[in-house]
Amino acid sequence: MTSASLCAPLKPGSTIGILGGGQLGRMLAQAAARLGLHAHIYCPNPQAPAFEVSSTRTIAQFDDRKALQKFARSVDVVTFEFENIPLMAADLVAEQVPLYPNRKALEISQDRGVEKAFIEQLGLHVADWWAIDSADDLTDALTQCAAPGLLKTRRLGYDGKGQIPLDQNDDAGQAFAQIGEQPAVLEKKINFEREISVVLVRGSQDQVNCYDLPHNLHNNGILFSSTVPSGLPAELEQQAKDAAMKIAAALDYKGVLAVEFFVAGDANAPKLIVNEFAPRVHNSGHWTLDACTCDQFENHVRAVAGWPLGATTRHSNAQMTNLLGAQVLDWFELAKHADMALHFYGKAGSKAGRKLGHMTKISPIAAKIQTI
Repeated sequence: MTSASLCAPLKPGSTIGILGGGQLGRMLAQAAARLGLHAHIYCPNPQAPAFEVSSTRTIAQFDDRKALQKFARSVDVVTFEFENIPLMAADLVAEQVPLYPNRKALEISQDRGVEKAFIEQLGLHVADWWAIDSADDLTDALTQCAAPGLLKTRRLGYDGKGQIPLDQNDDAGQAFAQIGEQPAVLEKKINFEREISVVLVRGSQDQVNCYDLPHNLHNNGILFSSTVPSGLPAELEQQAKDAAMKIAAALDYKGVLAVEFFVAGDANAPKLIVNEFAPRVHNSGHWTLDACTCDQFENHVRAVAGWPLGATTRHSNAQMTNLLGAQVLDWFELAKHADMALHFYGKAGSKAGRKLGHMTKISPIAAKIQTI
């Protein structure tokens, strides 16, 4: 597969194509506009929130070859806002215009089994896991696991979807049927101390900048909050950054990459275990919108447009909290908090568990005492 490549940095006035029209696409379009770049959103959903802030839109399915080709001819570079873009669509676009991140990152991230094998080949730790293609496979894996595990579909799982917690005594056939008898993985449950993530941006000439690591809390598989600083020792944070940069280099990556980790083990000997990576801007990096001069969305636009990367240092401590479902109906009460930055995504409805916005509380970084 031959892909087009960007020969020179895009000038203001150029157009970035974005596959997907959710909140991440919306915030990418807003970042592009700040830099004088246009955004063309491609999405099947006529009510996509990114359409509200983009200069151009295409409403079409991801298997519409003619629409994809027309879209590719209208833009200078293409990126995507979620990792479940069909590979056919990415390949078709990449024949005509540069696609960043590349196909390799997209393909690996779409299959949990392939992703885990890729990470292990880099010498990094993942949870013990088994490939599951049948109920018999699951029965054998539960015996080998000898501990509680988590059954996950290999594809299309996010925010806790396609996941079932299992014990050795649970009915493997019933569990496999519950996920639609799809190819899956069984992961051994990890007793972790906390969850963290590295959000980095990789640009031209292999330049890489990392944001500070947030401490992430989840509820029912959905990110609840991300807090910086993480509270971890600097040495452990650097180990996580090094691991994430190793993944980015192996993917020949361009753009923002997020790598999620579990911190396992006791306080004296913590161990980093890679959970997964996302080849896109990430929910755990939303705090950068209010606590950094150059947030993750602008840095992603800079990277795919061939611009110099912005600084990833933060000017404030921050705690980002997702607003799910009916929580956004309390918008007026939320707006009373003068110390909160509010971000609503313009989505219709208030379905339970759906990410409809977030809020970020920032506070000053304690000044260091200087001695003369």
